[in-house]
Amino acid sequence: MQAPTITIRPAREEDLAAIVALLAADDIGGHGDTTAEAARADYLDAFRTLQQTPRETLYVAECEGEIVGTFQTLLTTTLTGRGATSMIVEAVQTRSDMRGRGIGGQMIGFCLEEARRLGLRQVQLTSNAARTDAHRFYERLGFAKSHFGFKYKLK
Repeated sequence: MQAPTITIRPAREEDLAAIVALLAADDIGGHGDTTAEAARADYLDAFRTLQQTPRETLYVAECEGEIVGTFQTLLTTTLTGRGATSMIVEAVQTRSDMRGRGIGGQMIGFCLEEARRLGLRQVQLTSNAARTDAHRFYERLGFAKSHFGFKYKLK
């Protein structure tokens, strides 16, 4: 099946409901995302914070005027690697009815091209240990398992 034509662009405030719906539909992540109206202010505050943070960008993948995917990037510079800058990719989601059509590959391809354009050292991401399909997807795209991740939940 040929991948649909998508446009990847920075998210706008009017995209927020569609983005939250993608996140809330994730039954593996366990992040507590919800489309409930009571949570809208939290998402709006977070979105506005992201908009004001120059090294973070929230993106959407759009197909025929509909949001079919989302992801977020963060540029981080560390002293390791002689002060190299890397791209971290977070919250990669494709709408469930659009999975298997190459949209995720196009979104990650966009990240890789952007990192090359910026002359970054690497692109890295983490994936929930339960997401075995996602792990195979990332490995097909050339990502290698290299580290263990740890989290310390505060809330």
